[in-house]
Amino acid sequence: HNADPSRTYDMSINHLSALTQEEFASTYLTLKTNAKPLTLEQEKDTFLGDIDWTTTGAVTPIKDQGQCGSCWAFSTTGALEALSKVGYGTLLSFSEQQLMDCSTSYGNKGCDGGLMNNAFKYVKERGIVIESEYPYTAVKGICTKDGGNFRIAGFLDAIGCTALANALIIRPISVAVDATNWHLYSSGVFSDCANSLNHGVLLVGSSTDSWKVKNSWSAKWGENGYIRLARGSTCGICTIPSYPLK
Repeated sequence: HNADPSRTYDMSINHLSALTQEEFASTYLTLKTNAKPLTLEQEKDTFLGDIDWTTTGAVTPIKDQGQCGSCWAFSTTGALEALSKVGYGTLLSFSEQQLMDCSTSYGNKGCDGGLMNNAFKYVKERGIVIESEYPYTAVKGICTKDGGNFRIAGFLDAIGCTALANALIIRPISVAVDATNWHLYSSGVFSDCANSLNHGVLLVGSSTDSWKVKNSWSAKWGENGYIRLARGSTCGICTIPSYPLK
């Protein structure tokens, strides 16, 4: 793969390499949505300029969901963390574990998957605490602290690539993607997308050729935990984006 000059990204051996495709999918690709990715024609958008929220202090360090299908919780906290900085001036790190343990009545299933908008509904109605108050364990447990002081007014969808590009100017965005072929990615602009929405991540930037995405598979994966997705062949990233409101 890496020797092929037509490829725009490289692969490498990493901590996911020993997994079969079935093991990888059952552990990491657990987003719960019935939405279908937009077509390539629908994914066309207008480039609105280079953006990288990782350089502004609005993005926490890369986290690691471990062998648990909790991507939806990490995508949710990423968007909430960005809101804490953009909306209130202080970057906080929020608890994925609380969302896993306490938001089941909103449709989330801990390590068996969930959806960012379900988690946003929980935070709107109950609130959330910071990570140090409810640390991550990578297994679903009993809810020991329901709700918290940080709440949101609601959330908005930014469906379609033009709406997503406009929303990204204001803040990082929770997005659903197809990550079927991501596990060996190491660097470059990725475009080998399949045709499902199975993973929740955080969109943190854009350039003329790609979207920059924060993943939750540790900093050992990809570009120090990030991946760049080719614009116009974007693994469904524009299908159901959403973000919380102050």
